[in-house]
Amino acid sequence: MENTGLITEEYVNTIIRERPEEIHKGQCGRVLVAAGSEGMAGAAVLSARGALKSGAGLVTVAVPREQFCILQTAVPQATCIDRSISEKFTQRSLEIYGAVAIGPGMGDDEKNYLFIENILKNYNGTVVIDADGINNICRYGDAVRNISESGASVILTPHPGEADRLLDSMGEDSVSRLGRRKAAEIISRKTGAYVLLKGAGTVVSYEGEGTYINTTGNPGMATGGSGDVLTGVIAAIAASGIRAFDAVRTGAFIHGLAGDIAAEKAGQWGMTSVEIEEALPAAFKKIVGK
Repeated sequence: MENTGLITEEYVNTIIRERPEEIHKGQCGRVLVAAGSEGMAGAAVLSARGALKSGAGLVTVAVPREQFCILQTAVPQATCIDRSISEKFTQRSLEIYGAVAIGPGMGDDEKNYLFIENILKNYNGTVVIDADGINNICRYGDAVRNISESGASVILTPHPGEADRLLDSMGEDSVSRLGRRKAAEIISRKTGAYVLLKGAGTVVSYEGEGTYINTTGNPGMATGGSGDVLTGVIAAIAASGIRAFDAVRTGAFIHGLAGDIAAEKAGQWGMTSVEIEEALPAAFKKIVGK
């Protein structure tokens, strides 16, 4: 697969458009975020905020019940459901969501793998899998089978370490040996997923549609929680009705642009994922003009 281009503002302008005057929250996309675990509630908070500040009309967060107070205090716009209640995640109950985001701070647990497996079997929309979502599939499942046999449009957003776990499960060399572009292409080809490989010059690849390099972002974004925000951004864009390959490329650009805006204000050394999340509205305004 040859590199087919860059992700630029000109491209993103064709995807993100001004909203109709009479739109309501139910038409802006509903996102389910499955994230967080003991000591990692912040990851769920950042993902949920990332989705809300990227235009999602409604966000539901699936967390352990003991984290409800944290989420409902930190993200009062979101609703919470207990991730352990299986009837909340049947095929019928999942139909209301425009996209599902899975993994940030979820923890390493076979129960989490079974949750992810259930989503991949019963949901046909866009699923964004990050962090522990990827780790659990690699450890307890079969990444190629779980993803390629799903009826969902699956977006994987690994950093190089998580990509190495995926590649190792496929019998492939590491990112450092293959190179970033080739690694993303192999993962996409073997799983059928849309792959965003994080890092300087984020790579986005999908078998049959090409490989793209993002043109926004800066070293200040190398901070804990940045990827959690990205997961929410991509899920919100997908939930608005934008197809998966456009959602993942646009999400990468917007997230990087928010990072650039945050760095301009706070500087690269001291900025955190909170500054990135808070800069998302300004990033969208730069694209849309409103």
